[in-house]
Amino acid sequence: MYFRFSLSFRDVEEIMNERGVTVTYESVGEWCLKFGGAYAKRMRSRSPERGDRWHLDEVFLRIAGKLQY
Repeated sequence: MYFRFSLSFRDVEEIMNERGVTVTYESVGEWCLKFGGAYAKRMRSRSPERGDRWHLDEVFLRIAGKLQY
């Protein structure tokens, strides 16, 4: 999210904590260094198609068998 939206590491930390995932802003920074460049490159390299539009809404994930919001 950090590369797609203008959020600080602490903003991402708060968003994750609201959804029940305990994480520190230092961890978010490490994830950005490790995965962020490749993610941003893929987002930029894909050319949008005609009528191609998507919206980020609420997401549900299953982590260790438990449904997370």
